[in-house]
Amino acid sequence: MIVFDSSTLILLAKVEALDLFLGDYKGKAVLPKEAERETAAKKTFDGLLIQKRIMEGKIEAVAAPEELAAKLMEDFKLDRGEAESVAVANYEKNSLLATDDKNAINACKVLNIQFTTAVDFIVRANEKNLLTKKEALSKLSELARYGRYKQDIMENAKNRVRSDENAKDFKRKN
Repeated sequence: MIVFDSSTLILLAKVEALDLFLGDYKGKAVLPKEAERETAAKKTFDGLLIQKRIMEGKIEAVAAPEELAAKLMEDFKLDRGEAESVAVANYEKNSLLATDDKNAINACKVLNIQFTTAVDFIVRANEKNLLTKKEALSKLSELARYGRYKQDIMENAKNRVRSDENAKDFKRKN
């Protein structure tokens, strides 16, 4: 199972990679109720696309363990949506959290929760030949425009696409 927070879903929708992922992913994709509310807050293309995928059953909105979410908000300075996403990923063992939030990533590292980012999705889509190198590099450039990524993260991802380095073998620099 993959648990999304709102930022990663929005970023994937903005760069037109959400349907690419949902069409290829064989597991269950979920997001907490607060993250669902956050994605629907604005009636933008990305928000409407996400809401449509929820209505189609391609993404399931789920309740988060409330006590754990509240503790995560306090301990890691997370907003409610990110706290609920981490709480669901922590509760659902062997899940993967899709987040681009620095504090949520830090919580994952402390709690031993596997995580991924929108950047990782694009690199992996290229590895799986769902995107050409040119398409992947273009989507990474779009992500850089929409997201708050450090320049070295984006350069590293672009180099991985250019060099065909396998994302599964890639070691994060903490």
